[in-house]
Amino acid sequence: MGDGEVRRTELPADGGAERLDRALARAWPDLSRSRLQVLIREGGVTLDGAAIRDPSVKVAGGARVAVTVPPAEPAVPEPEARVLAVVYEDDDLIVIDKPPGLVVHPAPGHHSGTLVNALIAHCGASLSGIGGVRRPGIVHRLDKDTSGLLVVAKNDAAHLGLTLQFADHGVTGRLERAYLALVWGVPDPRTGTIDAALARSERNREKIAVVRPERGRRAVTHYRTEAVLGEAEPVGLLRCRLETGRTHQIRVHLAHRGHPLLGDATYGAAFRTKAARLSPAAREALAALGRQALHAAILGFVHPRTNAFLRFESPPPPDLARLLAALAP
Repeated sequence: MGDGEVRRTELPADGGAERLDRALARAWPDLSRSRLQVLIREGGVTLDGAAIRDPSVKVAGGARVAVTVPPAEPAVPEPEARVLAVVYEDDDLIVIDKPPGLVVHPAPGHHSGTLVNALIAHCGASLSGIGGVRRPGIVHRLDKDTSGLLVVAKNDAAHLGLTLQFADHGVTGRLERAYLALVWGVPDPRTGTIDAALARSERNREKIAVVRPERGRRAVTHYRTEAVLGEAEPVGLLRCRLETGRTHQIRVHLAHRGHPLLGDATYGAAFRTKAARLSPAAREALAALGRQALHAAILGFVHPRTNAFLRFESPPPPDLARLLAALAP
């Protein structure tokens, strides 16, 4: 397979026969099983000195195996230096406090200037690679105009561990995600749960819509009204906790209940006239915000290597803090 790191081990003699890819994943947990399957098929694994290309072949205890792990390929996105608000960083992951306006991942129309571009430049050689490519592992995303906390993996093992937690939505673990949201009006009841399936809108494919359960994916948002702001026009300050993580989930759920986010041009356009009833200072702050009033304020998860629970809090960024202050009675 060419140059690379050669790892050798002898499988436990007391172990029973099992698939080669499973045995190797147990021996080297920093390499994902899918990554090991690729290495096996490419001839990068030997069993008792002989090359083997079938990931499903059964191996017995005491077998001597060697794996050649090639250097991670350069990332396709180009590194771009950018000042990042790093909340926490170690050899496995990095937690970023994302500013509004920053796209997380390259996509059509956003091939550069993304968080991924900045992370490639920031992390450099500490990115051991996701699936053999030197790139950060995105396990969850925030909309371009949503600010707040985001965790990113640096290697395969961390990526797998974090992905499982986010896919599980904290049902069996301790994943915690809470957002601050400013909405038009005050929900009734003030504390509750929105359980409504979501899917891509048939009328506008760029939007998400609430649909019948059989037509979409289940989405659950728990909310609590923290305060009622505004004077002539009431505004609710909500703390939203995600049980699932669907695209635009909080924005669509609250709009569906008749309480869209302030500044949400996609799901709250019909409420723009309400801004005229705000105080002059609040109108000015809302215009300056220029985005949906949504901030990922709390992020908690189990570290995929140490099993320690990590929890982070982020205060509202300056643009949202200014709006909150202007709305305060």
